Amino acid sequence: MSTRPPLIGVFDSGVGGLSVLKALHQQLPANDLLYVADSGNAPYGERSDEFITDRTHRVASHLLAQGAQLLVLACNTATAVSAASLRERWPGLSIVAVEPGIKPAVAASRNGRIGVMATPATLRSDKFQRLAQTHGSDAHIHLQPCPGLAGQIERLEADSPALIDLIQRFAAPLREAGVDTVVLGCTHYPFVARQIQAALGADVTLIDTADAVARQVRRLAGHQSQASPTGHVRLQTTGTVESLEQFARHWLPMACQVTAATGL
Repeated sequence: MSTRPPLIGVFDSGVGGLSVLKALHQQLPANDLLYVADSGNAPYGERSDEFITDRTHRVASHLLAQGAQLLVLACNTATAVSAASLRERWPGLSIVAVEPGIKPAVAASRNGRIGVMATPATLRSDKFQRLAQTHGSDAHIHLQPCPGLAGQIERLEADSPALIDLIQRFAAPLREAGVDTVVLGCTHYPFVARQIQAALGADVTLIDTADAVARQVRRLAGHQSQASPTGHVRLQTTGTVESLEQFARHWLPMACQVTAATGL
């Protein structure tokens, strides 16, 4: 008798984590996935650390109450600010957290000049600073805060003048610095990778860690029955259900049930 694969709980401040959810479903098709978008309180990138930590703990508790056996923090800002406190609160729980891919960026760079596009909260965090010191000591790392970009992406207007203007504004200092590799340090940003690539130039390599996160989750999830049916994918939001449904239809290849995240 086979054991059903564990329910994986996935969390982001908004819809950016859908890029991670897509990779998880591709690598763990038999697992049920439960995704919470805290869009009613997004974006986190300009919020205080205290607010981010409170929301992260509330959503984690919500996912665990619904049976999640493994948590994925699909939000760079929540990871940078709150991952350590989550692990202290639930020391026996497997928690996989995204973080900017500085290590693979250093390996990919030809000239040792690397850009990191991320929210202000991610870049100011102690966790990010330690990450940069550990993996980026042999490179010139240029930090580019992108306030407002995640929120603009949430509008689902991929080629709007406002979005293009923001991307061009944030790309300009990186072009001037001569970077040849840029880390997408927010899970929202892969959804506009085409526009970011156009602003930076075709010779710049973009680094996204969604697949690496999914591989780590697959290692931790353990047993996978070959006879398991395709897992169910449920999405919940503290924002409007219609907006999340629209994003899911636009970005995800699999069927999803979308409901309100009650009690959050």
